[in-house]
Amino acid sequence: MQMSGAQMVCEAIIAEGVKTVFGYPGGAIMHVYDEIYKQNGFEHILNRHEQASVHAADGYARATGEVGVAMVTSGPGFTNAVTGLATAYMDSIPMVVISGQVPLSLIGTDGFQEIDAVGISRPCTKHNFLVRTLEELPRVLKEAFYIARTGRPGPVLVDVPKDITVDIGEFVYPDSVNIPTYKPTYKGNRRQIEKAVEAIKSAKKPLLYLGGGIVLSNASDLVREFALKTQIPAVETLMARGVLGAKNPLLLGMLGMHGNYSSNMAMSETDLVISFGARFDDRVTGKLSEFAKYADIIHVDIDAANIGKLVDVDYPIVGDITEVVTKMLEQIDDIDTDRYQAWRDILGRYNELHPQSYVDSDEVIKPQWAIERLGELLGEKAIITSDVGQHQMWAAQHYPFDRPRQWINSGGLGTMGFGFPAALGAKRAHPEKTVINITGDGSILMNMQELVTAAEYKIPVINVILNNHFLGMVRQWQTFFYEKRYSETDLSFQPNFKALAEACGGIGYDVSTKEEFDAALKDAIEQDKVCFMNVQTNRFEDVLPMVPSGGALFNMMLPQKVLSNTEAK
Repeated sequence: MQMSGAQMVCEAIIAEGVKTVFGYPGGAIMHVYDEIYKQNGFEHILNRHEQASVHAADGYARATGEVGVAMVTSGPGFTNAVTGLATAYMDSIPMVVISGQVPLSLIGTDGFQEIDAVGISRPCTKHNFLVRTLEELPRVLKEAFYIARTGRPGPVLVDVPKDITVDIGEFVYPDSVNIPTYKPTYKGNRRQIEKAVEAIKSAKKPLLYLGGGIVLSNASDLVREFALKTQIPAVETLMARGVLGAKNPLLLGMLGMHGNYSSNMAMSETDLVISFGARFDDRVTGKLSEFAKYADIIHVDIDAANIGKLVDVDYPIVGDITEVVTKMLEQIDDIDTDRYQAWRDILGRYNELHPQSYVDSDEVIKPQWAIERLGELLGEKAIITSDVGQHQMWAAQHYPFDRPRQWINSGGLGTMGFGFPAALGAKRAHPEKTVINITGDGSILMNMQELVTAAEYKIPVINVILNNHFLGMVRQWQTFFYEKRYSETDLSFQPNFKALAEACGGIGYDVSTKEEFDAALKDAIEQDKVCFMNVQTNRFEDVLPMVPSGGALFNMMLPQKVLSNTEAK
């Protein structure tokens, strides 16, 4: 079949089963957009900024497990997209970003809107391509989708010069991919798995350390079965919230810098860490020399480069979580779960001693209360996205996540402005779900132009702005470590968020009491428009527990304990 390169791009997207593409047109990719106008195989959402396009594709991918697709033009169009690429790369999110490029004859001449997209994106993509001939375009597109979704997932860039989108040639889309230098390992080494299972059976204080790789592998049900059969306590990373489910009695909670007391103490005292799909991030480990210092470590990860990168590993297993846990389950039927009872009792006492808590107020809305109230009213019915800051940590600590892909946030890069466009992607993927973006008064302004996108396409996401008139997390560090020198973190000068939402075609609510919060949320859920809930919260509330940067997990700054009447007497 003879067609232009621009048609080939559209046909490849359709062949890959993509339903929604997010993007922003420009000169170098104009021929592709002309073909988008003519086709009806997929929907295109016009964001109001290229960064938002990539974040929306990212949110779509996280909510579905499918490859998200974004399209941008050359030069500033591409550079605006780099933050989205880096965000997806840090969290291993499968995406294909197609960018326009100046014609081949102009590459290297500093032509209008020319930028070295391949060079710039090399550190923040799983792979990237500069298409040099029309003949290779179908193969490159096929390989891009394959690389994005296989092995350790990640974003792939396809940079397409404008003249190639005009050229006419034969389109044959490959049925399969064969890349000799790229062969992901899925099945873990049998002998290593056997050794790991024996170590589990011999341990007295084992701990499941659950990471985002479980979500990416769609292995949550298997991991739940593993935890149930072994009765081993578990901790989740920020990216793994929802893997075990909030009601699971074996789940201690989140660990790390803002993890709870029992989780961090469990990691400090365990004799065997069983890591499924986690990468030992510095926000989890704290001081490396003190991290799990009494434990042997089993590390299961599909990316061999992750194993042993930060901590010494005693049982390295390279493979997909689904494959490896399936093999482990076949070998643990005879496990003695009673041997862990004393360990479970210790951790239970730790949780009783310092539960995840805060001091509530009837005079001002505490952000923790707002998160818990969202959980009470919506629970598993909602998909929660977040921006980055205090509100993100409170959401991770206090929302009762019951399933994987219910919690969507920027973990590795920590990208302010991620939550709103990611919510648009998640809502487009799951229109039947209520989608809530928990954000702050700093973060929401970074992509607020997406109000227009949401209004135009009738994407009714609810933005809950926990407004403390500060860059809250930076202010918290300034309080603890900079003698309260609040340098450039005071956001007292603000827009009228209610009026801002209404000016862009949405609905706004000003909330300052618990009663107003409930009324606004219930009304927003019934609306078919994008909503801003501007919730006035306690200005100087801190996210606790907190492990100071570089400190050991067991040295936590803890919240004030709420005494019962008996304890107070």
